Amino acid sequence: MAKANKKTARSIDDLKGEYERLNERKIQAQTQLEEATKQLEALQKEAIAEFETSDINELKSKLEQMEAENEQRRCDYQELLEQISGELAKVEQESASQTKSGNTDDA
Repeated sequence: MAKANKKTARSIDDLKGEYERLNERKIQAQTQLEEATKQLEALQKEAIAEFETSDINELKSKLEQMEAENEQRRCDYQELLEQISGELAKVEQESASQTKSGNTDDA
């Protein structure tokens, strides 16, 4: 049984090294958590300042509302451009018609 313990037993130096590596990973994870927490708090403050809430469901709802408003504005703009284009084509057609009738009067 002593031989089995020697095979599976690790030296105290190996164990200390593993502990140090694990402790370092723990410290890095804690640092990352602290940084992520700071970023979250900053983003929540920014959301409250800009959108009056930091609640994710309320923000999603506001985003959907903004997207719907944006789509409505885009549709209105497209209709306006189509109207302008139609009126411009009408003016061009009238101008071409007057030019043709003006040319035949001169002949």
